[in-house]
Amino acid sequence: MDEEGRRSASTPYGRNLSLPYITNTNKPQPAATRIRELRTHRGKLNRIRHDGLMHIAQIGDGMLDALIVPSFTKIGPAIRSRLFDWTDPDVAGRRIAITGPTSGLGKAAAHRLASLGAELVLIARNPIKLMSLIEELQRLGPGPFTTIVTDLSDFASVADAGTQLLTIDRLDALVHNGGALHADRTTVTGPTTDELELTLGTHVVAPFMLTAKAIPALSNGSDPRIITMSSGGMYSKAIDLDDLQTVKNYSGTLAYAKAKRMQVDLTGIWADRLAPMGITVHAMHPGWAATPGVSEALPGFDKLIGPLLRSPSQGADTLVWLCGAPSTEIGTDGFWLDRRRRPEAYVPGTRTSERDVERLWDVINTLAGSPVEDVS
Repeated sequence: MDEEGRRSASTPYGRNLSLPYITNTNKPQPAATRIRELRTHRGKLNRIRHDGLMHIAQIGDGMLDALIVPSFTKIGPAIRSRLFDWTDPDVAGRRIAITGPTSGLGKAAAHRLASLGAELVLIARNPIKLMSLIEELQRLGPGPFTTIVTDLSDFASVADAGTQLLTIDRLDALVHNGGALHADRTTVTGPTTDELELTLGTHVVAPFMLTAKAIPALSNGSDPRIITMSSGGMYSKAIDLDDLQTVKNYSGTLAYAKAKRMQVDLTGIWADRLAPMGITVHAMHPGWAATPGVSEALPGFDKLIGPLLRSPSQGADTLVWLCGAPSTEIGTDGFWLDRRRRPEAYVPGTRTSERDVERLWDVINTLAGSPVEDVS
């Protein structure tokens, strides 16, 4: 066979298609270029895979949320921690003040934060329990751990705690966790009234006062934020601006649910007012967790749901995570469960209107002695 025949025989399509390859107009790319293209292709595939898995995870999370019971019980974090590949937040070196740290969710949060390297300012009423807690925390992390002794139902004591917060040069987070459910209606002397219903006072008015006093320290903090431990119980009730102190038809669960909704309602206004200072504000709820407060205040519920209740650590997880999650990722004015934003209302008629939220702010500010008139 002559040369031309060999060229034609080299391809089933004959000489005309063999020549372009021979003349090298389709020159193979350098190895480095091919490697870069392969990496780019692999990156695109990984992003597609990640987006697909995230979509599936979000569908699963939404199904849990709609079913309520598995969402609020220990089933929720067991599934969501795997769906979203939870990791420990970075709180090392962050200075965090927390109320109610000597039992239940607060104690679980304090333990976890200490083990992750946070500095803690522990705010509680019992100095003996505080000292015992510090001994526990010192075995978990480097600290330092300091205390402020205050009773959230004693407003002279709350004012003194606020003065102590003013002496702190820097806070990276303020956590409102303290409070309790009271079966019988009780009143205490408030900053501006002789009869302030106890649940409203400890869950709403006292945190309002402490927040106002913590603003200077928070404004000097690193990515500072305020976090309030609310409750899923708030979903069941709307607030009544004409009966904030639950004079009519009092029950402990009613007063508690209303106070917890007030906490969430006020979060949005705090977020707007403090945004110019770089301070973000969030509320969250822990689901249904096994704590001494639940056992004492709701024994029937505890007995019924007991095996499915979250551990205190599971209930406190989102609180701990919110202390360290970058604000560039989580924003502000969020209501959270299991590290995801949640609706503020499920039951029709329970969401508070914007107008009523503004009225609520004015009432609580007045009850607290108008500590935030100059905050804007």
